[in-house]
Amino acid sequence: MTITAGIDVGSTYTKAIIQARDGTILGRAMGPTGFKLQQLARTVYGMALDDASLGEGDISYVIATGAGRHQVDFKDLHVTDLTACARGANFLFPGTRTILDVGGQTMKASRVDEAAKVLSFRLNDKCAAGTGAFLEKTARYMGYRTEEIGALMTTSKGSVPISGVCAVFAESEVINHLSLGTAPADIMQGAIESLTSRSVQLMKRVRAEPEFTLIGGILRFQTMGQLVSEILESDVNIPDTDMVQHVQALGCAILGHRRLEKIRTEADASAPVR
Repeated sequence: MTITAGIDVGSTYTKAIIQARDGTILGRAMGPTGFKLQQLARTVYGMALDDASLGEGDISYVIATGAGRHQVDFKDLHVTDLTACARGANFLFPGTRTILDVGGQTMKASRVDEAAKVLSFRLNDKCAAGTGAFLEKTARYMGYRTEEIGALMTTSKGSVPISGVCAVFAESEVINHLSLGTAPADIMQGAIESLTSRSVQLMKRVRAEPEFTLIGGILRFQTMGQLVSEILESDVNIPDTDMVQHVQALGCAILGHRRLEKIRTEADASAPVR
C-alpha cells in the first residue's frame, strides 16, 4: 500500500496528515508551531505516524507547505499554501470554487476551477485584526482561553462595533467596551463580525462564486460560518472539526500521491522495450 504524508508548518500551528493511496486518512496530528520549526515538524510528523501505527519507513513521499515549509528537512517536495489548500478543499468538497482560509496570522481567499487549479487569490496579511490571532488575543485579554470562545459566543445577546482596520485600534476598543461594562460575549461577537466582514470583502475581490469552502481554526466556532453564509446568501462548506485545520496538510498528502504517479509513469515511459 502506497502511503504519503503532508506537513503544514503554519505560523501558529503545525499539522500533519498520513494518507493511503485510496484516500483513507490513516493518521493526523497537530501542535503549536513555536520557534524550533525543524524539531516541531518532525515531532508532529512522528505523532501522526504513531496515530497511524506506522513508521517513517512506511511513507513513500512527504510534501510540506506553510510559512515554515522550507524548514522541513525530511520533505521530498514543498508547495505553496494556496496549492495545498486548493487540493485539500477539492478532496473534501469537489464542488469547491471559492476558498476562504482564516489562519492565525493571515487570511486568504482564492477562486479555483473544477481541477483545483488556483485562478485568482488575495491575501490579507497586513493587520492581525483580520486573523484568528486577534480573536484569541481578545479572548485572553478578557480572561478566556481559546477553547472557551465557542461557549462564550452562545451567551451573546448582541454585538458592539470593533475596528476591522487595525489591531491596535481594535484592542483599544475592547478595553473601552470592558470599562463600560459591556458583556465579554458581546465584545467577542463584535470581533467576529468584524473579521467576517473583512473576509467577505476579500472573497469578493477574487470574484467569489459557489461552492464556498471555509477553513481555519476559527471555523471551529459556528458563528463565523453562519455569518459568512448569511452575507453571501448561500450555504458554505466547513470541514468537520477534526479536519478544519488540516486541509492544507491533507492537500500535501494528496499531491504526494499525484507526484508518485507521475514518477511511475515517467519511469514506465523510459523503460526499454523488450
